[in-house]
Amino acid sequence: MHYVYVIESVREFAKHYVGCTQDLKGRLQAHNAGSSPHTAKFRPRHLMSYHAFANEKKAVAFERYLKSGSGRAFMVRHLY
Repeated sequence: MHYVYVIESVREFAKHYVGCTQDLKGRLQAHNAGSSPHTAKFRPRHLMSYHAFANEKKAVAFERYLKSGSGRAFMVRHLY
């Protein structure tokens, strides 16, 4: 399975990150360990939502959509 996930900073609630992975638990641990430069500054992070896809192309397309302007608006309306 391929997962698209949204994580949020525990200290700064407005700091969200959208990513894609095959190992959701391991990726969240990596974010909280500081191994990702994009999320290290606002650690710790917790998982807000995730969506599973059997097809990698669809997962990557959904991740790109969530990172777009209309995708961010979609997240505010439906995922938070």
